[in-house]
Amino acid sequence: MRNIDAFSSFHPLINCLYFILIFVFTMCLMHPIMLAISLLTGIGYNLYLNRQKSRRFNLVFILPMMLLAALLNPAFNHEGVTILMYLPNGNPLTLESITYGIAAAAMLAAVVIWFACYNAVMTSDKFVYLFGRIMPALSLILSMTLRFVPKFLTQIKVVSEAQRCIGRDVSNGSLIQRLKNGITIISIMITWSLENAIETADSMKSRGYGLTGRTAFAIYRFDSRDKMALIWLIYCTAYIAMGWLLNALYFRYFPVMKGADFSPFSISFMVIYFALCATPILINIYEDIKWKPSR
Repeated sequence: MRNIDAFSSFHPLINCLYFILIFVFTMCLMHPIMLAISLLTGIGYNLYLNRQKSRRFNLVFILPMMLLAALLNPAFNHEGVTILMYLPNGNPLTLESITYGIAAAAMLAAVVIWFACYNAVMTSDKFVYLFGRIMPALSLILSMTLRFVPKFLTQIKVVSEAQRCIGRDVSNGSLIQRLKNGITIISIMITWSLENAIETADSMKSRGYGLTGRTAFAIYRFDSRDKMALIWLIYCTAYIAMGWLLNALYFRYFPVMKGADFSPFSISFMVIYFALCATPILINIYEDIKWKPSR
């Protein structure tokens, strides 16, 4: 199977563990610098993986979502002591609520972007390989769910093109006719989704998936490169967790914004966190430099 980048060629355990760590740290570390690191490195890795598609995704979906989240929080959250002005309904607009809204928007955007990277790297076969023996039924359902959205979008384009060729697309006819055409396309997609799920379940059942004692061929091998990557992930996790427990990465937004003092000690945790988030990018850059002379 072709890998989309150098990091995706690592063992599935390394890929899965890496994204789990990124998700946990992104959602738990609300320090502005840590959020900025996660967001920027996630955008960088997503651009490396998806190129032009990622640029459209960031502009069309991520940026409006961040703006919406940043604007909604101050409108409903009025905590904080630094009052900037009063809204027409009499509620105060505070600096702390605005800052927290921006931080929450950055956290949400970072999680969504990293999940897009996860979908590109952690394919369904990797997921089934990791969890197929532990929880075969659940792993199959999760695998089908994760790959459903991209397959659904691809199939709906095919159906829409076919309907357009016979003049039954949502862009043809009057408003009522367009609604009928849209309902027809949706009906076709629902039928296709149900049939695809049944065919997948029957196919896996006919192969003996989930039976006791069943063996399976796997192309993945945990080599020395994966061992080094695992040691690196464990080291980064332990170091960042230590900074978390020692409050070196502490930051609060209410009632007054206050965080841990900047010092070489606290900055070291941010540097390690940046190295952790940028690990796939650094690996890809190293591989590009390594193989460039061979071209």
